[in-house]
Amino acid sequence: MHNRSDLEKQFTAALKSIARRPDLKSYVEQTPQLNQILRGAAARYVTGEARQDGVEAASELSAKGYAVSLEYIGENTADVAKCEAAVTEMLALIHEARQNELSARVSFDLSHIGLSLDTELAYSNLMNLAEQAQKAGIELFISMEESSKTDRILTIFEQVASIYPNVGITLQAHLKRTPQDLAAISSPSRIRIVKGAYQESSEYSLPRSPALNDRYVELAQSALRQGHRVSIATHDESIIEQLLNQGVGSSSNAEFEMLYGIRPDLSSKLKAAGHPIRIYLTYGHEWYLYLCHRIAEYPPNLFQAVIDTVSHEGVKPVQSYE
Repeated sequence: MHNRSDLEKQFTAALKSIARRPDLKSYVEQTPQLNQILRGAAARYVTGEARQDGVEAASELSAKGYAVSLEYIGENTADVAKCEAAVTEMLALIHEARQNELSARVSFDLSHIGLSLDTELAYSNLMNLAEQAQKAGIELFISMEESSKTDRILTIFEQVASIYPNVGITLQAHLKRTPQDLAAISSPSRIRIVKGAYQESSEYSLPRSPALNDRYVELAQSALRQGHRVSIATHDESIIEQLLNQGVGSSSNAEFEMLYGIRPDLSSKLKAAGHPIRIYLTYGHEWYLYLCHRIAEYPPNLFQAVIDTVSHEGVKPVQSYE
């Protein structure tokens, strides 16, 4: 007989597999009623499909004292024209963030701007984005993807960040290689540390466990000792409490970063205590995969998703932040 922990692990693995099946994604997109129902659930975690949705939510949160990250959702883009269209959208997002005087960074996957097609294409597009973002005073943040892409992502980051220091990188605590990757970053940079949302072999990764939490804390402390500006991107209160007890809250190089719609109470509590908080906002048409990951990383989110699909009041997570 399975206990609850085993069932949750199996559910998480199953949902991550479902998220990666293009046939199911296509079915959702082409079935209007199902699409509408699931968009209701996605509204808790995705600001909307248009850039203006993201910018408006970011402006509201900024007015409440939060810094923000903005992402135009997309990854594994396998068409050059679509990669170029994504770059054009991100350039427009950089411009609007500047116009609205947001304390913002723009985040993205390199596979959204060419990495799935050609490493040089991704590098060229990132150089263009980095130049324009630096002129606008906006940070860029590269997200981390499957471990099979890690070497190429880190190489491109190092090349671009050596020219444009406004570019940051995300590191996944669950990958066994990450302490070495962190140590290899040659000069003080912008680092975001996440647990890691991708399914990886146990040969390369740690499972969700106290050992992973300890690894996360060690990485955050190590990054701060190396002089990096660190975004502690987790909703795990045990990790946050441990880091605060170790004095991280007094570091001017540390901030906490949390996903839009997840634990706004915790974000509000930390901000009220005087800690810098950044909220990670997403928008775009590619919300299906994002929704699956949000439910997979914390299975009880499924209960809220079911409630949201039948709610007639609409979901306005931004109102939950104080």
